[in-house]
Amino acid sequence: MSKSRIPNLSGKRLSRRAVLGMGTVALGFSLMGMPAHAEMLKLEKEELKFGFIKLTDMAPLAVAYEKGFFEDEGLYVTLEPQANWKVLLDRVISGELDGAHMLAGQPLGATIGFGTQAHVVTAFSMDLNGNAITVSNDVWEQMKPHVPKGADGKPMHPIKADYLRPVVDKYRAEGKPFNLGMVFPVSTHNYELRYWLAAGGIHPGYYSKTDTSGQIQGDALLSVTPPPQMPATMEAGTINGYCVGEPWNQQAVFKGIGVPVITDYELWKNNPEKVFGVSNEWAEKNPNTHLAVVKALIRAAMWLDENNNANRKEAVEILARAQYVGADAAVIANSMTGTFEYEKGDKRDVPDFNVFFRHHATYPYQSDAIWYLTQMRRWGQITEGKSDAWFKETAAKVYRPDIYLKAAEMLVAEGKANKADFPWDTDGFREPVSEFIDGITYDGRQPNAYLANFPIGLKDGEMVEGNKVVAAK
Repeated sequence: MSKSRIPNLSGKRLSRRAVLGMGTVALGFSLMGMPAHAEMLKLEKEELKFGFIKLTDMAPLAVAYEKGFFEDEGLYVTLEPQANWKVLLDRVISGELDGAHMLAGQPLGATIGFGTQAHVVTAFSMDLNGNAITVSNDVWEQMKPHVPKGADGKPMHPIKADYLRPVVDKYRAEGKPFNLGMVFPVSTHNYELRYWLAAGGIHPGYYSKTDTSGQIQGDALLSVTPPPQMPATMEAGTINGYCVGEPWNQQAVFKGIGVPVITDYELWKNNPEKVFGVSNEWAEKNPNTHLAVVKALIRAAMWLDENNNANRKEAVEILARAQYVGADAAVIANSMTGTFEYEKGDKRDVPDFNVFFRHHATYPYQSDAIWYLTQMRRWGQITEGKSDAWFKETAAKVYRPDIYLKAAEMLVAEGKANKADFPWDTDGFREPVSEFIDGITYDGRQPNAYLANFPIGLKDGEMVEGNKVVAAK
């Protein structure tokens, strides 16, 4: 680990030892009409340990460490890969980790008590897009005759689940389960896979108070598989496909064992993916340290996207190291550098497959939080109907744009970021979005009206009892 260094006011770099005991960074503010003044940011804690899962979207953490952005904030950070998402969450809650790369649904699921009960917050969204749905070679060969082709003879994208439906129907007629893997019950991957299947008329199954398998009434049976194990699990025939982040879809292409049929960019353009999460207790105990962490992560995200992704080649080299993702650099580069390979040799330009800063990717929109909550409700993880006000209050409790904007103000005041790059005037809600594969418009201000639009999924006033959908009591 390199020695941590903190910049002094002359612009020269001082070793941490030279400033030990100072614990402060001088900041001047003159933003948005605020009077210029000096403020001292005292760090409550300098030695930090953050967890992550070996996926390319942990990149802001690796870059903040390797490029010295954590050091610039006076932070000594250790990055530690975790065995799976549950272990990662449990260790954040217990305090063994100060924070972590998290599934966007994890802070929400924990806070509402789905699984582990704990108040977890996020003030930083780590990326947009970055996932795909992959099927085995055998399933792809059965899908392929149903998929329209372009003038070049290649499959036309996006590939809808409509073309998978005959395959699932065949499995059911033969009495065989059609098994699909996702990474965690409150993962984006679970909700994206369910969204895609349901849009094609394939029921992905419900959860209930007494059955948390998520397979009630399911035409396809979804279960948890850790991301790095997905290609091998599919190759062994245990699952027929999966939804996961990179590099594990491209790994299936490189190994010749499967075909990614759709990216989440095609499923929902510029969808939110991971977040950086901390316990609310930690955030309240270490507010200045939290701001320093968010500042470093914003700078890392800026570096990853700046100059039209000019730094992605270096980022790939960093991520390929064993202590981070540990996959072949060529596999990581397939998506991180603006392309994506579907069938072997069918590589297409997808410049926004991985987005870390542009499109306000780092801002924790509360409407994004509400979308995740609607999907938890749609599939029965939230067992009973909730008012629109409940959705909004829960989102505000977990997603903290106020902390994010304060960190952004500091970076602008220090000359490390441009004021124009941040959404100062937003109320935390994106404008209604229609860029979903089924064309249904999402308005975070009307979650129950949104849920009412889906042919498959629970509506307000419904719940699951046994294996049936019934009116709520």
